[in-house]
Amino acid sequence: MKLVIGLGNPGRKYEGTRHNVGFNVIAHLARQHGTSQAKTGFQAELVEANLAGQKILLIAPQTFMNLSGGSAVAARDFYKLQNEDVLVVCDDFNLPLGKLRLRPQGSAGGQKGLADIIQRLGGDQIPRLRIGVGPLPANWDAADFVLGRFTKDQVTEIQITIAEAADAVVQWANRGMAETMNKYN
Repeated sequence: MKLVIGLGNPGRKYEGTRHNVGFNVIAHLARQHGTSQAKTGFQAELVEANLAGQKILLIAPQTFMNLSGGSAVAARDFYKLQNEDVLVVCDDFNLPLGKLRLRPQGSAGGQKGLADIIQRLGGDQIPRLRIGVGPLPANWDAADFVLGRFTKDQVTEIQITIAEAADAVVQWANRGMAETMNKYN
């Protein structure tokens, strides 16, 4: 089993924001590969999925972005998994819109939800898939930018990127990090 944790903020107020692309990837995967109805647990919405024979638990923490680590550690510990079996999917305003960056480890790079997960899981050896939502415009506050919505011109591109990110998750689950990085980075 593996866990895929898509980061975002719960509630209608945050739907469609740049910060919620992780939730969007989880929703896409649930529609395409879900084998159960959504349920709650670990302070999150959960959907079981089958990704080409690999059992995956799709997790959308409902704790707000900056406290996502509580859901991550509860699910990881319940299923007795290693950190390398957890993939975090999140936004990154330092990457251009539509760019994917998959890494097996590293810093949070200013992403506070990822930072909380790294801190609570006890190290930066946590696979992550960053989705570019940038660049951050000059003179903009980062929080205001990521909590804002995509422009009409950006909506089609981000929808394509969400589908691509979902495909990358499927490949990660079945082929591993190295092969997936070679294809999607």
